[in-house]
Amino acid sequence: RAPVAQDRERYQTVYAKVDGSVAAPTAGLHFTPEILDDITNRGVHIAEIVLHVGPGTFKPVEVDDLGEHRMHAEWYTITEQSSNAVNRTKSEGGRVWAVGTTSARTLETAATTATDATVEPGEGWTDLFIYPPYQFTVVDALLTNFHLPRSTLLMMVAAFAGYERAMAAYREAFDQGYRLFSYGDAMAIL
Repeated sequence: RAPVAQDRERYQTVYAKVDGSVAAPTAGLHFTPEILDDITNRGVHIAEIVLHVGPGTFKPVEVDDLGEHRMHAEWYTITEQSSNAVNRTKSEGGRVWAVGTTSARTLETAATTATDATVEPGEGWTDLFIYPPYQFTVVDALLTNFHLPRSTLLMMVAAFAGYERAMAAYREAFDQGYRLFSYGDAMAIL
């Protein structure tokens, strides 16, 4: 369908500040200012990061050997304040939740540049393709939408949850009539 004026407002997170993505980080569409206030009031620290989602995120995987798929590079920024918050949470035994696959990719990319798996502040390009049997070093929980088949996003979900567990969740979602993709339903993977 053709975009409507309402999409400019609805297809954006309430915390967006920087232009540059070709699409909204859809897991963030589930948040309202009230929900964010409630989360903060419960003592949760929110660390903002930026990844400019590019069209490559939505390119289907068309190879049988996942190691042959190439992600398009996307630009990310992590401030020192945000990296400190994530690292402090990890060092204190807390859990780092990534809101969306883009946030997870960004945090994992920033950890790969450090020798001790801490999140480094900075900016740069990431083409990190996360698929099974990837071992996450930073992200402890993932809030994400239900994604399309053969997408890199679904493969990250399978890497995080385990293939069988992820497919069981998707079967249940299909059986219950959940919606997929941008305006779709979300799941929390712990």
